[in-house]
Amino acid sequence: MKKLFALALALALAACGGYKTPERGTWNTILRGASFGAMTETAKVAKKPIFLGASGRALHNQAEASAYMALLEEELSDNLRKPGIQIQRIGGDALVVMVRDAFMSPDHPDISSEGADTLANLSRVLAKYDRTWIEIAGYSDAMRDQNSAIAFSFDMSERVALFMAQHRVKPVRMFVVGRGSARPISDQTNIGRLMNRRVEIRISPVIK
Repeated sequence: MKKLFALALALALAACGGYKTPERGTWNTILRGASFGAMTETAKVAKKPIFLGASGRALHNQAEASAYMALLEEELSDNLRKPGIQIQRIGGDALVVMVRDAFMSPDHPDISSEGADTLANLSRVLAKYDRTWIEIAGYSDAMRDQNSAIAFSFDMSERVALFMAQHRVKPVRMFVVGRGSARPISDQTNIGRLMNRRVEIRISPVIK
């Protein structure tokens, strides 16, 4: 009963515009259906029956997927023109790279006010283009303790996933992972470390 009340309170706060990450005890309930691991081809194939069984819709072929993803990329570009955010195309997938300072408070792990606006725009596009998988991958800067780096990066990705789930993006589409300090995109200067602390959202078409 307490968990249901906390969940209802979190949703009410989100509706009022003053977003606050819900209590940790409710996270599993909100993200029910999400996968916690990398979005590999094998994982997508294994999850497709679950996705379709949850009223998910798939694209018919590669040509339809290509056109669909081009429209998605265009809408992402129109809605996410902000410092600290990049949109890329990797093969048939779209990739949104967000440095931590673009969506989280500098001295607190919660989503910032500006970040809530950004994630709301992103969620709106992803909810519209629902024939897609979504990998939400967190990354840290280099840390002495790799376990701490993985925990830090996973916490970021979970908080983004929670926000999306509360804004009409179905968790069954999600793969949530923390990769620690793997795949740095900059050096270890002060600015470079800030750039390496990021969340990458990879969007992949679901094809029959």
